[in-house]
Amino acid sequence: MSAITQGGSQAVAYPARRFGIKQRRALLRLTIIYAGTMVLALFAALPMVWMVSTAIKPRSDVFREPTTIIPTNATLENFIRVTEPLTPSGRYFGTYFLNSTIVSVASSVFSVMIAAPAAYAFSRFRFPGKQVAYFAILARNMFPLIVFLIPLFTLMTALQLVNTYAGLIIAYLTFTLPLSIWLLKGFFDGIPPELERAARIDGCTRFGAFVRIILPLTTPGLAATVIYSFVQAWNEFPYALNLAYSTNMRTLPVGMTFFFSENQSDWTGLMATAVIISIPVVIIFMILQRYFVSALTQGAVKA
Repeated sequence: MSAITQGGSQAVAYPARRFGIKQRRALLRLTIIYAGTMVLALFAALPMVWMVSTAIKPRSDVFREPTTIIPTNATLENFIRVTEPLTPSGRYFGTYFLNSTIVSVASSVFSVMIAAPAAYAFSRFRFPGKQVAYFAILARNMFPLIVFLIPLFTLMTALQLVNTYAGLIIAYLTFTLPLSIWLLKGFFDGIPPELERAARIDGCTRFGAFVRIILPLTTPGLAATVIYSFVQAWNEFPYALNLAYSTNMRTLPVGMTFFFSENQSDWTGLMATAVIISIPVVIIFMILQRYFVSALTQGAVKA
């Protein structure tokens, strides 16, 4: 720092060098962050781009060298072939799509209906074994789905629920409920209990305060629970393969396996089906995106 005389007065001049260095460092830091984010985004998007690219390629171009991401002879023939009821590959597509929709929607609805009061109880009530029960529920997600397949199959066979919607829905609830309860508990913990006390003073019962006050305030958490449950049920494969093995009860992930046979593999049909399967998930996420992001930033960190 130096003093400079200008017209009889002194002005203090601060060196611009330090500010320039800090500015360059900040710019370099932002550049690295944005560059890293772009690399990760491209890495995540490449499989989806490849899937769409293969889905609109003619079957003869799949193994052509050199491989191109942008097809030269794009076609929608693969989508028509896998959805047209008159073709062998599209004969049961409507049935598979309906089965997946019914099971996924029902699993999402029941997951929210069961997880909301359960999470509220863990958040507000005190009872013996509360912590043990809570962590026991979360411990379910420590194990892969295949571990519980044989016990579930034995149970569903005894209850005569194999090849039924009810059997699949109950099986799906075993892996959607734990994280749903954890997500919603984080939101309930962030709501002041004074709001419920005020509602009860005004004449609401505890259940009335839960429905009228608490649930509307946890809309982001409910939306995140719906998205999570739907995506997990929509993409599930092992349970659907073993608990719904008849043709009329298969879901879309199981139906995709019939694009492979001993003699050939229909990669274009498989990718076209994968694109169609992805569309409902993308639509639901776009509709509920703002609630889902809010859930991740507000509720999940409070559990």
